[in-house]
Amino acid sequence: MVVLLIAIGILTVAGAALLWPSQQKADIPLPFQNSSGGAVTTEAGDVRSSVLGDCGSPSSGHVLTANPLPGISGAGECVYAQIEITSGPNRGADTLLEFTPGPGQPNLAAGEHIRIIRQVDPQGVTTYAFYDYERTWPLAGLAVAFAVVIVAVARWRGLRAMIGIAVAFGVLVVFLLPALRDGSPAVPVALVASSAILYAVIYLAHGVSLRTSAALLGTLTSLLLAAGLSWAAIELVHLTGLSEDQNNEVAAYLGHISITGLLLAGFIIGSLGVLNDVTVTQASTAFELANVGENTSRRAVFAGAMRVGRDHIASTVYTLVLAYAGSSLPLLLLFSVANRSLSDVLTSEAVAIEIARSAVGGIALALSVPLTTAIAAALATGPATPTGTRRTRS
Repeated sequence: MVVLLIAIGILTVAGAALLWPSQQKADIPLPFQNSSGGAVTTEAGDVRSSVLGDCGSPSSGHVLTANPLPGISGAGECVYAQIEITSGPNRGADTLLEFTPGPGQPNLAAGEHIRIIRQVDPQGVTTYAFYDYERTWPLAGLAVAFAVVIVAVARWRGLRAMIGIAVAFGVLVVFLLPALRDGSPAVPVALVASSAILYAVIYLAHGVSLRTSAALLGTLTSLLLAAGLSWAAIELVHLTGLSEDQNNEVAAYLGHISITGLLLAGFIIGSLGVLNDVTVTQASTAFELANVGENTSRRAVFAGAMRVGRDHIASTVYTLVLAYAGSSLPLLLLFSVANRSLSDVLTSEAVAIEIARSAVGGIALALSVPLTTAIAAALATGPATPTGTRRTRS
């Protein structure tokens, strides 16, 4: 097993070297460009006031040097939000943002923190527009609370798990996304990235031992199964991925990237978490059962761990399906008010993608249990000794 894991690790490193992104700069897609073709620049802003006024104020978007000018009388009623710019070259000045009340428009109140787009036209005139709400500190607080709770409960193992999460995101940002941007084949890139993440996450969180190595080998084997199942599901159901707005934007502005391949890579990466959860549990169960008694046979360890694994499958499969259903609630709500038949809803591509994703994840999950249990049972129970007992290893 050690030789096999070393060989897979070498293949992962070789694959990463072969597929390593070129780091060449890509053209910025049109929706994300500023007026000069560069990246959009955002600044911080605080809402000073929000009042109603006539639409069409000449001061809208400009840096204010005096009170904002009123809009055109009779042009309708708009919301005037006066914003203090708190970063960038115009820090300390104010600007005026004008909104037409209605769905999709922000409802700004005094005291709120937002992000505003700063654009400079060829004549050097700076204008501002609403970009999004400021979420840095709330998200940072949630992330800190998450890390503190995990480390407080799981202690050093929890701290190592946090490091593993950072490594996983590093692999995605440094390797996976740039490689996909360069047009590298999505499936090999996803498999190499997934393998690198698994080596780092499993050994960091659970330490280096036969137990974790069994879980790693079971997860890698299940990952290959998930990749094959994902490809078969996409081909069988004729999924294109073009029902999702983000994929359409990728197709429009990054035409060298395969949308089907991107969809397949998403299936593979999405299966990592649930497979890792199940395989680690099965490996731990098998080793604990083997350590209960010296005469425990491999068959008995496998059978006992499989009983636990069946309960785990039953509880995890519907969790997996409900998680995907929860992410599709807005879409399902729109279908419900459109008075569409159930068969039309279920067979539409947007829903079919989630059904296929759930099915692939569920099948890979179910198959990972006997695979990992067999590997762990073989490693947890050593060969029989002359006295008829068996040595156990952990």
